[in-house]
Amino acid sequence: MPALGDDYVELGRALRALRRRAGLTQVQAAEAIGIRSTFVSQVERGERGTRWHMLLAFLGTYHADLTTLQRYIERGEP
Repeated sequence: MPALGDDYVELGRALRALRRRAGLTQVQAAEAIGIRSTFVSQVERGERGTRWHMLLAFLGTYHADLTTLQRYIERGEP
């Protein structure tokens, strides 16, 4: 069973790939969501997790859904 930190890293990688697919920088994503770019960076590096409402905000900003996120995690998208 993977450690919780591994889950954060996998989630962060997938969110980074989705952000890039959406053509956004970390700063642009943060501004669209209403958070600091350092938070986006920390989540993408797997240094911290995120709450459900914030995950939905990321996905909405990236024009993605939970199924797409799952696919990115399962494929190990960079």
